Amino acid sequence: MYTLHCTQKLLDRIKQPVVDVPPAPTTSLGNWYAHAMFWTPQVALLVNERTLLPVLMPLAPAATLPMRFPTHLAIALRELGINAEFVASEIEAMSEAAIAKTANRRVLGTMNEFAFLADGYRQYLESPDLLLLSLKLSDTPCGPLKGNSPARVLREVVAGGRA
Repeated sequence: MYTLHCTQKLLDRIKQPVVDVPPAPTTSLGNWYAHAMFWTPQVALLVNERTLLPVLMPLAPAATLPMRFPTHLAIALRELGINAEFVASEIEAMSEAAIAKTANRRVLGTMNEFAFLADGYRQYLESPDLLLLSLKLSDTPCGPLKGNSPARVLREVVAGGRA
């Protein structure tokens, strides 16, 4: 079980019930934040609350985003060199999702920065490859992580360290 905290623009597209009090996550990485990016085709940017790991994926169909996300996360985690046991455990724990409004300004600020950077990287790299863009963003130093990158903090979490 995890909670997907969505921006209002994304909530308007998902059209699923919103919980007032999100349940405690059963995943190691915790909850995720999501934002709609109006590229062609439209893209969802998801950012982990604990590690700030960004994952870009196709938005359509928006109503199934919470169910499709774990598959895209698994691919990104494998590309980042995360061990298969951790990936399998995390994806299994994500079998259920609750939808909630955003609540963490730190994550929202980082998500806005990632959206800006993703647009720039997309133009610079001349690539529509969302996985490549996600991996590039995951190496970005982040102020809330004391200058560490989400990829580095993710590896610390997987290794049993605290983030």
